[in-house]
Amino acid sequence: MTPTTTEQAAWFAETFGKLVDNIELAVLGKSHVVRLALTCMLAQGHLLIEDYPGTGKTSLARALAQTVQGRMGRIQFTPDLLPSDVTGTSIYDQRASRFDFHPGPIFATIVLADEINRASPKTQSALLEVMEEGRVTVDGVSHSVGVPFMVIATQNPIEQAGTYRLPEAQLDRFLMKTRIGYPDQEFTISILDDAAVRDRTAAVEPLIAAQAVADMAQLAAGVHVEPNVLRYVTQIAEESRRRSDLRLGLSVRGCLAYIRAAKAWAVADGRNYVLPDDIRELAEPILVHRLLLDPEAEFAGRTVVDVIAAILAEVPAPSERTAAAT
Repeated sequence: MTPTTTEQAAWFAETFGKLVDNIELAVLGKSHVVRLALTCMLAQGHLLIEDYPGTGKTSLARALAQTVQGRMGRIQFTPDLLPSDVTGTSIYDQRASRFDFHPGPIFATIVLADEINRASPKTQSALLEVMEEGRVTVDGVSHSVGVPFMVIATQNPIEQAGTYRLPEAQLDRFLMKTRIGYPDQEFTISILDDAAVRDRTAAVEPLIAAQAVADMAQLAAGVHVEPNVLRYVTQIAEESRRRSDLRLGLSVRGCLAYIRAAKAWAVADGRNYVLPDDIRELAEPILVHRLLLDPEAEFAGRTVVDVIAAILAEVPAPSERTAAAT
């Protein structure tokens, strides 16, 4: 992997800022969430959003797709949704005497998996291969979904009737979990003042092409991570596994996701090296869906966010750099 230079990091940060500003034309006052979503995409990961209806989840996905000159696919997950409704299916062509593959909505740049927990586990599992490997296998034949590719899945926290809990193996494939939340009073007034505008994403112009996104992902992958920072992430994972208030700690796959996200987060700030502060800033969105609370701790009123804060307080962050970034 070619190391990212300081000049490339500066270009990345400038471009990243323009992408954030462009998306915020549709998602007002949510700069942090937009930065997390872009970080997910440039780290070649996926995003899980658990939030109330009407907070702008669809607008975020559509604005992100338009910004990178991509196509958005939306899948409304329901109990009767079949795996082939997601991935596509092979249909026999009598004239040609062969089966032709008809791609499903998963073949898009940004895929909005709306209320993903309403579909059966069998249908949810149809996403496992494509989220991990960027391809779909139907009738023994693999089909690539292309690059960039990102799944933004949503869950409604207040309606649990008729839902299926996402298994840990699938949760671990989401790079981050976050929420958008309602805008503050100032931005709410701005939205209401433009009530005649039914689709704010119409103002979002394409800024970069898909190849540029791939180039930025390569730059993010080339960011330097010192051994001390790698050890810091390892210690956080080990502490999460030994805690009595957790049934499940951070996996090795979760550690890899942590590092990928930290690299993209660092270069978006104009640095070609990762700091311990990057690890701390990303702790909640990276860990909150990967750590499983013990029932007794949950009954006592503890939350995963509380446990994450305790882990960060107990694991000392490295204070010195051991190597220089190139």
